[in-house]
Amino acid sequence: MNKVSFMVGSLYTGGIQLDTKVYYLNEENIDKIIIDKAASIIRTGGTVVFPTETVYGLGANALSSEAVSRIFTAKGRPSDNPLIVHVSSLDMLIYLIGEELSKTAQSLIDKFWPGPLTLIFKKSSRVPIEVTAGLETVAVRMPDNEAALRLIEASGLPIAAPSANLSGKPSPTMSEHVIADMSGRVDAILCGNQSRVGVESTVLDLSGDTPTILRPGGITYEDLTQIIGKVNIDPGLIDSDAVPKAPGMKYTHYAPKADMVIIKGEIEAVKNKIQQMVDINAQNNLLTGVLASEETKNSYKNCRVISLGRRSNTEEIASRIFAALREFDKTDVDIILAEAIEEKYIGMAVMNRMKKAAGFNIIEV
Repeated sequence: MNKVSFMVGSLYTGGIQLDTKVYYLNEENIDKIIIDKAASIIRTGGTVVFPTETVYGLGANALSSEAVSRIFTAKGRPSDNPLIVHVSSLDMLIYLIGEELSKTAQSLIDKFWPGPLTLIFKKSSRVPIEVTAGLETVAVRMPDNEAALRLIEASGLPIAAPSANLSGKPSPTMSEHVIADMSGRVDAILCGNQSRVGVESTVLDLSGDTPTILRPGGITYEDLTQIIGKVNIDPGLIDSDAVPKAPGMKYTHYAPKADMVIIKGEIEAVKNKIQQMVDINAQNNLLTGVLASEETKNSYKNCRVISLGRRSNTEEIASRIFAALREFDKTDVDIILAEAIEEKYIGMAVMNRMKKAAGFNIIEV
């Protein structure tokens, strides 16, 4: 094993109501002083929100049980939900896992790291059970964001970091989202650019015989099969009654304040059904919000419409989905009706998040 060039931080002793420091980063010219301040907070057991290419993360020292416990407190997240650990080097990865890197793992790392791919390995004894929720595996990724990588490097520590939202709310892709959710709950917030990918990382379990997608995300099923061949999909992603094993997927997530329903089918039938439901809601004095596309946004009347982008550009839709759900939270809509999109490529990840936000409430037409 290569020499480990990072350290375990001392324990944080702050109170529950925190004086959150907010720092604004120019991601094209990152201020080392700001990164060093945030890294010091991580080393001393505190919590820092930081940008990544997927969504903003809520980070703490992954090697400290006490530091990790503050993540759960800040989010209001159940402690039996495992966390993803973020690293900046293979040295950190090797330190965290209890096995040699397989050829499959090495191929995936070579192709997709840094990037929105989380890999699950058997864990080493160095990883606290608070990180893995008692599981014998650990989820690890290397973010494709310079500010995130520099924070990890400067702290000298792997950083455990779920999405930086209050548990159950849509994940944050803009600094205004994390300021709204995390002010007073964390020690510092690093405000950077809007998240480029817009949905969380793909989680791929490498601990079994066949690599298995536990959560679809920024690296698609098609991307993975091109590199390693056969890939399974966790039944919990297909069957709403099955329980997925991935970090962040065990409980209801991403839900806006208003109830949400997905309308699925041929687009003309979808448009007609949505307008019919909008009209019925209006008769009952209910205001409807519609998650539409650029191609259909002008089809709807007597409702609030937010476009996610072009149906032909699922990357664009992915980058907007969480921000759109939060935008509806600022309005007085009583119900949200969402057009389904094709579940191919990153569309699988978008539909996964939409289904969770809607509580799997889907109408097929």
